[in-house]
Amino acid sequence: MVAHINTVAFVGIDVAPIEVQVAISNGLPTFTIVGLPDKAVGESRERVRAALNAIGLALPAKRITVNLAPADVQKEGSHFDLPIALGLLAAMGVLPVEELERYVALGELGLNGSLAPVSGVLAAAIGANAAGRGLICPGTQGGEAAWAGNTDVLAPRTLLELINHFKGGGVLSPPAPAMPKSAAAFADLRDIKGQETAKRAAEIAAAGSHNLLLIGPPGAGKSMLASRIPGLLPPMTAAEALEVSMIHSVAGHLEDGAILQRRPFRDPHHSASTAALVGGGLRVRPGEISLAHRGVLFLDELPEFSRQSLEALRQPLETGKVTVARANSHVSFPARFQLVAAMNPCRCGYLDDPQLACGKAPKCAVDYQSKISGPMFDRIDLHVDVAAVDPLDMSLPPPREDSATVAARVLAAHALQRERYGAAGPSSNAEADGELLERVAAPDDDGRALLTSAAEKMRLSARGYHRILRVARTIADLDGKTAVKRGHIAEALSYRRVMPGRGLVAE
Repeated sequence: MVAHINTVAFVGIDVAPIEVQVAISNGLPTFTIVGLPDKAVGESRERVRAALNAIGLALPAKRITVNLAPADVQKEGSHFDLPIALGLLAAMGVLPVEELERYVALGELGLNGSLAPVSGVLAAAIGANAAGRGLICPGTQGGEAAWAGNTDVLAPRTLLELINHFKGGGVLSPPAPAMPKSAAAFADLRDIKGQETAKRAAEIAAAGSHNLLLIGPPGAGKSMLASRIPGLLPPMTAAEALEVSMIHSVAGHLEDGAILQRRPFRDPHHSASTAALVGGGLRVRPGEISLAHRGVLFLDELPEFSRQSLEALRQPLETGKVTVARANSHVSFPARFQLVAAMNPCRCGYLDDPQLACGKAPKCAVDYQSKISGPMFDRIDLHVDVAAVDPLDMSLPPPREDSATVAARVLAAHALQRERYGAAGPSSNAEADGELLERVAAPDDDGRALLTSAAEKMRLSARGYHRILRVARTIADLDGKTAVKRGHIAEALSYRRVMPGRGLVAE
């Protein structure tokens, strides 16, 4: 008899159906797993054997063959433990094959028969729902699977509980969707004294999902300002929350199976490798840019990141996705993130302070800023100089305007963009392409004359020209204006700099 159990393999955030075929035949006692298993799958033999012994079942002294079909797809991860165990139980006649074929199963077995959490349960549940099947997953992840809308979810804590359910000895109740715990409030803009220009730029960046670069000396408040941008962003839609949660589920980062409700904020250290940033590794997993999908990726000390890592961000910044190429496969992950970066003007950080600057200024600033390539710099919409905080500002009371006030304006601007572009269009001004911009962000005659003149003097690329239009469109949205005027173009131009090492160094 050959038992067939359904499970999945993960390709990016998508799932590929895998059939676990288990055959028990006469011959020398062996337990073989075939079908391109990795080391974790190969070790399932011992975990399955120990788990069955723990519940009082022993493997028959026969030849056991487990085939993971299709056999030419690499199988990775410990989530194959449970389907292999269920296939064995079905082949041994312990569980009904017809009942098990209605489910997709995944889970890691402990040596005592318990079920441990695995990555990708939410993606597997959505895939099972689309295929018209139920899902069997570890008990601690039932609340995660329930978000897929699949009413037939079994979430046992142990293998014995699952056997009793199918035998009628104890019926498992459908799990309820896991609700996220109350998160701590975002840090408030009122904590930042002074820096009015930088705060205005942060508001514009949040309102249009624009990339932002903050340039200033140490202690000027660049990191403080970046950490407050998530508190200005509008809440995610239901579709966005599900999409972001699927990425974090595949990465194994969903806490207690609760779906994410806040936009992600990722701030990797500058020593992060290229694979950690864009995704990849021996077992391809989403990188920081995908974990920041629909949220903010904050890169502090931008020039300290490796050149290779920064250049790898160029294509995802344009396309909103990243493709990890391997010799035998290509895996794509969503990566529609908002880049917020911070950097010092030079290595010592005090370029504009004659008393603190090093003896190599301004040459050191040219070398330091040139670590950011022209094409990378061109993809950042807003470049803001953040000056050192005046001691007089520190003695002033906190500013009146808090994050909630600014967030209300940002929310209104996003509502205008949703109405303008519709459900099938871009989700923000930052995603609008050139042809669309010419229709929705065409400036008046004075504004066009100013933009044309500035583009010639600043030697803006076509990308830079369109990014000015995007920022101007967002500024007009914050003002509640339908048309883009000269004033909007002028403010957008004030946040634009030329290539590193040329326009940022003080004359």
